[in-house]
Amino acid sequence: TRSSAGNHAATFRQIAELGQLTSAPSTHAAPAFTEEGGITPLFFEGLPYQGAPTRVFAWLGLPEDTRKPVPGIVLVHGGGGTAFREWVQLWNNRGFAAISIAVEGQTEARSDGNPELPWRRHAWAGPARSGIYEDSGQPLADQWMYHAVADTILANSLLRSLPEVDAEKVGVMGISWGGVITSTAIGIDNRLAFAIAVYGCGNLAHAANQHGGKLAGNELYREAWDPMLRLERAHMPSLWLSWTGDEHFPLDQQAACYQSVPGPHMVSLIPDMGHDHQSAWTPPESYAFADSIITDGRPWCVQTGLTLESARARVTFSSSKPIDSAVLTWSCDSGVCNTRNWSQRPASIDPTDTGLSVIADVPAGCTGWFILLRSGDLHACSDYQPRKASH
Repeated sequence: TRSSAGNHAATFRQIAELGQLTSAPSTHAAPAFTEEGGITPLFFEGLPYQGAPTRVFAWLGLPEDTRKPVPGIVLVHGGGGTAFREWVQLWNNRGFAAISIAVEGQTEARSDGNPELPWRRHAWAGPARSGIYEDSGQPLADQWMYHAVADTILANSLLRSLPEVDAEKVGVMGISWGGVITSTAIGIDNRLAFAIAVYGCGNLAHAANQHGGKLAGNELYREAWDPMLRLERAHMPSLWLSWTGDEHFPLDQQAACYQSVPGPHMVSLIPDMGHDHQSAWTPPESYAFADSIITDGRPWCVQTGLTLESARARVTFSSSKPIDSAVLTWSCDSGVCNTRNWSQRPASIDPTDTGLSVIADVPAGCTGWFILLRSGDLHACSDYQPRKASH
């Protein structure tokens, strides 16, 4: 938790004040881009950057049937991404209104060969991301994460203001750096009905990879920006989506985040998922999760208990869908999760009055494990369990 004697308490409070951005921002046409399939390009007004006004490029789409108010979702890209029209279409096809925002002052027009900024920046751009919180020395109002979180909250305010949208059923989904933004925003904007964080998370100063190397000595991150500092305010249901091979956001850090939220959380670690935008939005897990929240008010599968006695693990789940199989996934290697070898073997399933109980023997020397459930083409998991290897 945040030290009350920290040097950045005022900054922490300023970040929390982004939650006051509850009025829908003004919008402007984006004439250089063409409406396609009912999905509209637009700009909305962001916060000032270096004293100048900014705008945020976005695609906004509604599903075909809006005879009654529909649920909605704010979509936040990761590094190298932009506001993707295709992503909006995928959610529209499932009955959700969606707004996909570009959080680095860019549009979806390609730039001229700059691999660091593959998308062309527009005339009202705010800051672009500067490495791993490398703009921490700038005034707060000029830092990229400040604008990215503000843009996400403003997009929520815009989407929920539409008469076709049910304001109480608007969630957020972020991929990679968008997952970091999502993890931050859910501790600030308590209007969000659900959250889907893909790959990205908080607790990164403790990561045994490039993030920890950059952030362990970054006092501003540790005292003001780490999503972990405010996840205790995240009461909405959340899905944490990733895989064992992710080189950017280790499972240990993601687990620390979802174990900190008071709202119901669901975990899905998809075998061989890959790390890119399409790998994140193609699998059915995010859509099934959102549907379960809108329909039932809770995730379709959650862990309800876990015990480990000697080497025998018993994990209980509540699931509204039938479970086809359960496997124990584990590693006995050390190092960052993505560098380890991971093994699997079947686990036994016992039905219970309230769901199911999965029993598995965790191998000696195991450094991390979880239970992977399959229901049709969907994956659900227990919380990831890091363990110190016994010698």
